[in-house]
Amino acid sequence: MTAKPRLSFWQIWNMCFGFLGIQFGFALQNANVSRIFQTLGADMDDVPGLWIAAPLTGLIVQPIIGHLSDSTWTRMGRRRPYFLWGAIFSTLALFVMPNSPQLWIAAGTLWILDASLNVSMEPFRAFVGDQLPPKQRPTGYAMQSFFIGVGSVVASMLPWLLAKAGVSNTAAPGHVPDTVTYAFYFGGAVLLLAVLWTVVRTREYPPEQLASFDDASPSGAAIETEFDRDRSRKASVGWLITGVAAIAAVTWWQLDRLLYVLAGGMAAYGLALLLASMWRARNMFTSIMTDLQTMPDTMRQLAVVQFFSWFALFAMWIYTTAAVTGVHYGTTDTSSAAYNEGANWVGVLFAAYNGFAALAAILIPWMVRAVGLRMSHLINVSLGGLGLLSLILIRDPQWLLLSMVGVGFAWASILSLPYALLSDSLPAHKMGVYMGIFNFFIVIPQLVAASVLGFLLKTFAGGQPIYALAIGGASLLLAGVLVLRVKESRSGPEAV
Repeated sequence: MTAKPRLSFWQIWNMCFGFLGIQFGFALQNANVSRIFQTLGADMDDVPGLWIAAPLTGLIVQPIIGHLSDSTWTRMGRRRPYFLWGAIFSTLALFVMPNSPQLWIAAGTLWILDASLNVSMEPFRAFVGDQLPPKQRPTGYAMQSFFIGVGSVVASMLPWLLAKAGVSNTAAPGHVPDTVTYAFYFGGAVLLLAVLWTVVRTREYPPEQLASFDDASPSGAAIETEFDRDRSRKASVGWLITGVAAIAAVTWWQLDRLLYVLAGGMAAYGLALLLASMWRARNMFTSIMTDLQTMPDTMRQLAVVQFFSWFALFAMWIYTTAAVTGVHYGTTDTSSAAYNEGANWVGVLFAAYNGFAALAAILIPWMVRAVGLRMSHLINVSLGGLGLLSLILIRDPQWLLLSMVGVGFAWASILSLPYALLSDSLPAHKMGVYMGIFNFFIVIPQLVAASVLGFLLKTFAGGQPIYALAIGGASLLLAGVLVLRVKESRSGPEAV
């Protein structure tokens, strides 16, 4: 067994550069999709349901792509074919989205866009684990966070910058302004070119060479076992009963219809366990379910941290436009100049937190060397929690930039440190599928947020979106406390 070679700064730069483009797609989606939905006639109560397409797609796509890429080897390599095809379809979806003539077409395009972005993104996470020795992985994930930050700054600000350049920022009712349309065109081109850079400028280790490195089977990694059918059959009964009972309760008491998503998810998981326990043949589905059942303890501990982190982020992405335009600009009229000015300012705020995230990504490796992975994550997500809570108190929209400092540090940390904690416990030949399964704990909180936040706001907060951001702030603070339960296998990263 030999040590995996260290890579130079520019080698790590090249292997992570494609994330710049992928984040262009995600940032344009996060900052503008609610605006597009509202412009095409969606009520604010319907927006969370339309957003469900995004996390549902990731839930399905990422473990499948991870499993497939683990067993792929072509002339292009192991992960790079998925980078390329995902980027091509993402670019096409970005070109279509702002030209959607009807709401249902925009919702369907979001589904395609998010699926394609996930096809590209999931192998990038495994790519760092494949290419870098354990000591350099935190630096690799921090580099991804840096490109995420830089890409998001530019992408989120594009409508605002185009408006400053004289492009029309208003349109007839039911039509997306030119500022948003041209931003999506530019973003699609950047996405494809950035991913092509990584595809052309990097190489991958063949599977047999990857298996020869001393980090191929780390201590604490998941143990290869057969699927425990009896255990799964018993668990499936509990999940099915709970899910069906929840569906009946939502129907009987005529609760918010988005709660069907949460109830249906529990029933669907129970059904998946039941099918896996009955299916004797070894296939992709049973393999993924087995890997889910035997995940490392570190992943189980991080799952709870991820739940509260991404619950908060999804609340922010869904409700910030409505919160800021309603509270700080005093309007809910999507065709008004004030609304569109406020919506553009949300793009600037999203750009700002991503800019601060890019700066935080530079600082994180030094922070980890000083206080460790867990304490660094605690500090950063706590800053994010305080930043979201401050939106309730601040009334001058210009001062909301200060809130974004904390959000930026949290965002950079969420995108890097959990993966650094996780990657050391994953075997090399299952890096992709476990990174895909880890995405469950990003997607599930988003589905929960989409299902329950509207119900909570209508029931307890008079339907005011600003309080969704307060819930998100509290959730980030809780995630910070819970990270202290996670086992940390080493003291910190080496510099590149």
